[in-house]
Amino acid sequence: MTSTQHYVANLFDAVDGLDATAFAERFTEDGTFRFGNAPAVVGRQQIKESVAGFFSTIGGLKHEIVGVWSGAWGGGAVTSVETTVTYRRKDATVTDAIPVTSTLRMRGDLIADFRVFADISPVFAPAAGVGAGEAEATISGRAG
Repeated sequence: MTSTQHYVANLFDAVDGLDATAFAERFTEDGTFRFGNAPAVVGRQQIKESVAGFFSTIGGLKHEIVGVWSGAWGGGAVTSVETTVTYRRKDATVTDAIPVTSTLRMRGDLIADFRVFADISPVFAPAAGVGAGEAEATISGRAG
């Protein structure tokens, strides 16, 4: 395992452990984090708070690293990481694996810019086997 692969594995272990502090500590003080089409979050403390807020909406997650590629950008090293991610919802149901690509632009050993490209709408959709009508009936107490 290369040092970059080891760094990436440790980073995603922190995420899978729902450790917003350990995740945020890997950023520069002025680092940016952008998940999908959400606005970028700037600054280590704001990243920690944003990620902790997201973690509070799920029951857990697990990354499987598919590939890691290294290159360069104007500010230093850049790493692209392809993963599949399974999410555990608050009701303990689990999503199918969701493809995710992350780009980490580094400044030295810290992340200057982290971008996640994923559609996580399945995480917040009704669990498989529970259609909208069934979910409404369950919530209202009516039989389907």
